[in-house]
Amino acid sequence: MLSIGRDRLIDEGTPTPVAQCDAEKLPFPDNYFNCVSVAFGLRNMTHKDMALKEMLRVIKPGGTVIVLEFSRIWKPLQSAYDAYSFKLLPTMGKVIAGDAESYQYLAESIRMHPSQEELKGLIERVGF
Repeated sequence: MLSIGRDRLIDEGTPTPVAQCDAEKLPFPDNYFNCVSVAFGLRNMTHKDMALKEMLRVIKPGGTVIVLEFSRIWKPLQSAYDAYSFKLLPTMGKVIAGDAESYQYLAESIRMHPSQEELKGLIERVGF
């Protein structure tokens, strides 16, 4: 995915450096970035606390960390969302992409990810 994104930026005339690395051991010096972001990736990291500590380490004082992630849904919508996630989404993945398993994994990984409050607590415990 990184190479596709990089290629699109280059094609649009916006070359941007891209690094593929271990989020738990970032190969950058302390206080290096103004902004660090992760989109739909934190839930796939084995040691979320270590990855967040690394983001904190490489961000400049006053910098911004942005985490875009799926999380728990409002309780009254839970049953409808579960039906969508575990029945409809994998079926659409099979029909459209020929890959039901990846969409089943998506639903399961969202369920395993901490709730909003749990993630907030983790973020605060690592030092943000």
